[in-house]
Amino acid sequence: MPILSFVRVLPILALAATLAGCERNPLEVRRSPCPAVAVLAYAGDITLFRAGGAPDAANIDVQASITNVRDVCSDRSDPLASDISYDVIARRTDTAGARSVALPVFATVVQGGNLLVSKQVGSVTIAFADGQARATARYGARATVARAAATPAPEIMKTVAKRRKVGDLESATDPMSDPQVRAALRAASFEVLIGFQLDETRLAYNIAR
Repeated sequence: MPILSFVRVLPILALAATLAGCERNPLEVRRSPCPAVAVLAYAGDITLFRAGGAPDAANIDVQASITNVRDVCSDRSDPLASDISYDVIARRTDTAGARSVALPVFATVVQGGNLLVSKQVGSVTIAFADGQARATARYGARATVARAAATPAPEIMKTVAKRRKVGDLESATDPMSDPQVRAALRAASFEVLIGFQLDETRLAYNIAR
């Protein structure tokens, strides 16, 4: 399986309340340094049209989708490492003859939800056998980051991870309501977005359908 390697990838901060387990504080906030991984909106599908034909449903040659996205992250290593894999499932309208189709894909790192940190483009090859309408290929990417880059300032983490007792006034206060905490966590938040590399015509087709 081809792999896209990243050396400048930082993780996104994920916060969740620990609700299970009678020996744990139900108001204690936990943090995972692993990056969140998602398919970028409108970029999870690609449609190839017949040469010379209009970009509409009547002239579809090949359609493909990204699915079965999986992420295996080692949050105890330094650097942190996240291996992302996914399937590309494709269908063609003309099943005559064996055929290979190369589909452009990307993996990009975004900071704070809107700042592009890095991007790498690759290519997934789909091989159709003679008479075969559907084919699948596996692809993936690797993200790594120094643990220090994934760690917000100690005073910020102290506020976020502070133990809270049921009944205390402080227990009803969301630490994210503090602008300083919210800004610090946002600055430390990174995610890996994957998808097909689309031109304007294919992107417009995805948005319109």
